[in-house]
Amino acid sequence: MSKSASISMRVNPQIKAEAESIYGSLGMTLTEAINIFLHKSILEGGLPFDVRQPRYNRETEAAIHEAREILAGNTQAESYDSASAMLAALDE
Repeated sequence: MSKSASISMRVNPQIKAEAESIYGSLGMTLTEAINIFLHKSILEGGLPFDVRQPRYNRETEAAIHEAREILAGNTQAESYDSASAMLAALDE
């Protein structure tokens, strides 16, 4: 039996870089993290975490949509000169 086997996969470069940064801060390589994931999957008999669609109420869904629109540059975000101005606007 071989001591190692290769897995070739395509991932978004940004996702790969972020994952490498996170696992690097934990003192491990991406390869080591993937091996841990595979071992844990075997121990659990499947994915080692729940896979579900999050359910939010309408207000939260609207806030998420608004945040995505702001990030995409499709909506102008409110800005304030001070915390007191922001709090005053919230009270309105």
